[in-house]
Amino acid sequence: MLIELRHIFKDYINEKMVTPVLKDINLTVEEGDYVAIMGPSGSGKTTLMNILGCLDTPTSGEYILDGTEITGDSSDELLSDLRLNKLGFVFQTFNLLPNTSSLENVELPLVYAGIPKEERRKRAAAALERMGLDDKTGNNPGELSGGQKQRVAIARAIINDPRILLADEPTGALDSESGESVMELFKELNEEGVTVIMITHDADIAAHAKRVIHLKDGIIRGDGGECSE
Repeated sequence: MLIELRHIFKDYINEKMVTPVLKDINLTVEEGDYVAIMGPSGSGKTTLMNILGCLDTPTSGEYILDGTEITGDSSDELLSDLRLNKLGFVFQTFNLLPNTSSLENVELPLVYAGIPKEERRKRAAAALERMGLDDKTGNNPGELSGGQKQRVAIARAIINDPRILLADEPTGALDSESGESVMELFKELNEEGVTVIMITHDADIAAHAKRVIHLKDGIIRGDGGECSE
């Protein structure tokens, strides 16, 4: 089992007010799975993604990621190591550094990993070539289309060969043609063994996944197919 969530609760506390966001989430993800998480605004899907990505920790419950238990007491060093070596992230807003070349954006995780400059440049160039962007290595984000920016972001996400690719509305800022191109890249990565978990509000995009999880009011309402709300 690559991912296992057991009775996950997540509350946000503001002064004396407690707001429950996730309520008794139980979920398993096998290696090589391709999962879409759907839900309306406020359903808790981004919070769930943040917990899966070790960007946040649950208030209670157990999260086991590839044999490592993640809790509220987990060290920043442990979480950082997991994010760097097991997880890749793709965001709707791309999160690319402005005034920084595509090549430098892609190689950033390798800088954090301490990879020598020559090796990281070689690997970043290869990742951009795979994305069809070998002619855009010197361009900064302001010189790229939305689809090109997202492909740079995907190249950055896979540069460390992550076991899991987490994508938060990866086609939300793209036109339909660029969105389909991104979905084709996800399919290829999944066929190569990468576990893909994405948030989307678009049923057509979710249909690319092998498994659809429906989240509403912080509760899983359906897992594996269509769900009546």
